[in-house]
Amino acid sequence: MKWFYDLKISRKLITAFLVVVMMVAGLGVFAVRQLDKVNSASTEIATNWLPSIRTLSVIQLTLARVRSFEMQHILANDAKEFAEIEQGSLKQIDTLRKQLALYEGQISEPEEKALYPEVQKLVAIFLTEHDKIIALSRQEKNEEARAVQRGEATRAYRTLLQNLEKLINVNDTGADGSNKLADTVYAQSRLWIIVLVTSCIALAMLLAMWVSRLIARPIEEAVAVAQRVAGGDLTAHIQSTSKDEAGQLLDALKTMNGSLLTIVAEVRQGTSTITTASTEIAAGNLDLSSRTEQQASSLEETASAMEELTSTVKQNADNAKQANQLAVSASEVASAGGDVVGKVVDTMGSINESSRKIADIISVIDGIAFQTNILALNAAVEAARAGEQGRGFAVVASEVRSLAQRSAAAAKEIKGLIEGSVAQVDLGSKLVEEAGTTMTEVVNSVRRVTDIVAEITSASQEQSEGIEQINLAITQMDEVTQQNAALVEQAAAAAQSLQEQAEKLTDTVSVFKLDSNAVTAPSRSTFTKAAASAPKASTFAPRNPPPRQRTQDVTPPKPALKAAPSAGKVAPPSSDDSGSWETF
Repeated sequence: MKWFYDLKISRKLITAFLVVVMMVAGLGVFAVRQLDKVNSASTEIATNWLPSIRTLSVIQLTLARVRSFEMQHILANDAKEFAEIEQGSLKQIDTLRKQLALYEGQISEPEEKALYPEVQKLVAIFLTEHDKIIALSRQEKNEEARAVQRGEATRAYRTLLQNLEKLINVNDTGADGSNKLADTVYAQSRLWIIVLVTSCIALAMLLAMWVSRLIARPIEEAVAVAQRVAGGDLTAHIQSTSKDEAGQLLDALKTMNGSLLTIVAEVRQGTSTITTASTEIAAGNLDLSSRTEQQASSLEETASAMEELTSTVKQNADNAKQANQLAVSASEVASAGGDVVGKVVDTMGSINESSRKIADIISVIDGIAFQTNILALNAAVEAARAGEQGRGFAVVASEVRSLAQRSAAAAKEIKGLIEGSVAQVDLGSKLVEEAGTTMTEVVNSVRRVTDIVAEITSASQEQSEGIEQINLAITQMDEVTQQNAALVEQAAAAAQSLQEQAEKLTDTVSVFKLDSNAVTAPSRSTFTKAAASAPKASTFAPRNPPPRQRTQDVTPPKPALKAAPSAGKVAPPSSDDSGSWETF
C-alpha cells in the first residue's frame, strides 16, 4: 500500500470514489440480473402458459357449442332452422380447427406434445360423429341421431374434454412454477441487495475514514510544527512518510525549519562580528582623521602652484592665438594672389585661342583670293575667245584679278603678323603657367604653416583648459577632504549606533531555541586576533595619480557626494574595510 500513501490527495480521493462507484456498479449489475430472472418468469407466464390455457379454454367452449348445435338440429322442424343451425355449427367447427392450429404452435412441454396427437384424433372422431348426427337429423331420423349422439359422440366428447383438461393442468402447473420462481428470485434478490447495500455503505464509510485519516494526520503534524516554529522553537523533528501534498508540506516545513535554524545561528554569529567590526571602525576613523588633515594641507600647497602654472599657460595660449591670426591673414593674401594668377593664365589662353582663330580666318581669305584669281584668269580666257564682244568682260576680269592678287598679298602679310603674335602669346602663356604653379606652391606652404600654427593654438587652449580643470579638481578635492573629515565624525557615531543595533539583534534572536548541534557564535577573542593581524591604515602610502592624457573636450570631474546616513541606519562594514582607508 506504499504506492497509495504516495499518491496525491486528489488521486487518493478519486481512487476511493472509484472503489465506491465500482461497488455500487457491482450491486447494480447484480440487481439487474435478478430483475432479468423475474422478468423472464413473468414473460414466460404471459407469453407461454396463459395463451395456451386461453386457447384450450376456447377449444372447450367451441366443442360445447358444437354439441349444443347438434341438440338444436335434432329438435328443429323446418328447413330454415336446419340451415341456420348448420351454418352456426360450421362456424364453430372452423373456429375449433383454427384454435387447434393456434395451440399447436404454443406447445412447449413434452407432456403437451404427448397428449396433443390424442386430442387431434378425438377431435376427428368427434367431428365425424357430428356429421352423422346432422345427416340423420336432416333425414328426420331423430331417434337414431339421438342414439349416435348419446353413444360414440358422447364418449369422444368426454374423452376429449378430459385430455383438454390435462393440457390445461399442464399449463397451469407451468404457470404456477414460473410464478413461484419469480417469487423465489424476488425474495433472494431483496435479501442479497440489502446485504450488499449494507456492505457497500460500511466499506464506503471505512474507506472514507481511512482516506481522511491519511490526509488529515500529516496536515495536523504540519500545523503543530508551524505552531512550534511560531513560538520560537526550532528543535522540532519533522519526518514525512508520504509523497503527497501533505508530505510535500512537511518536507517544505522541514526545509524551512532548517533554513531558519541556519539563519538564526548565522545572525548570532553576525552580531558578534558586527560588534568587533564597529570597534575596529572607530579606531580606523581616528587614524583617518589625522591623515585627512595632512592631505588638506598638501592640497592647499598644490593649489597655489597650479594657479601660477595656469597664468603661464594662458599667456602662451594668447600668443599662439595672435600667431594663428597672422598666419591666417598671410594664407588669405597668398590665396588671393593665386586666384589672380589663375585668372591671368585663363586670359592668356583665351588670347592664344583668338589668335589661332584669326590665323585660320586669314588662311580662308587667302584661299578665296587664290580662287578669285583663277576665276578671273578663266574669265579673261573666255573673253579672248569672244573677241570684240568679250572685251569689256576682259577688262573687268583683269581688274578682278588685280584685286585678288592684292588681297592675297595683304592676307600673307597679316598671316605673318598673326603667327608672330601667336608665338609671343604662347611664350607668355607658358611664363604665366609657371608663375601660377609657383604661386600655388606658395599658397600651399602658407596653408601648412597656418595649420601648424592652428594646431599649436589648439594645443595651448587645451592645455589651458586642462590646467583649469586640474585646478578645479584640486579645489573639489579640498572640499571633499573637508567633507571627509565631517564624514569621519559621522562614521564614529554610526559605529556606536551599529554596536547598539548588534546588541538589540542579539536580544531579538535569543528567543529562538536551537539544537545543541547548531552552529555556535565564535568568541570575541577570535575577532580580536583577526583585527590584530589586519594591516594598519598608516602603512598604506598614497598612490601616485596616472599622467593625464590630452583630449579635445575635458570636463572637470564632479565627485558624487552623498549625505551621511543617520546613526540608526548604518550598514555593517565588510571584512576588508582596514585596507579601504586609502580611497579617502
